Amino acid sequence: MKKSVRIYFRGTVQGIFFRQFIKDNADKRGLKGFARNLEDGRVEAWLEGDSERVDEMIEVCRIGPRHSQIKDVEVKEEKFQYFKEFKILRF
Repeated sequence: MKKSVRIYFRGTVQGIFFRQFIKDNADKRGLKGFARNLEDGRVEAWLEGDSERVDEMIEVCRIGPRHSQIKDVEVKEEKFQYFKEFKILRF
């Protein structure tokens, strides 16, 4: 079964390679979507793929890379968008 979620991470998550951590782990699991920094200091990630892999990825991201300090994770189910790859977006 396919699943699509949007996740917001709050804490020490910008400037510490958190988006790259998300991309590397998404690629390992064959997930598609994107990660980007938001102006309010959060990181947003949209993940799509096999339901089990998405759930696994959410748990990996709750821990984060070594220097991150995740204070809050908000997960929202979304309509499947059929992304072709996983990208880090920069604005």
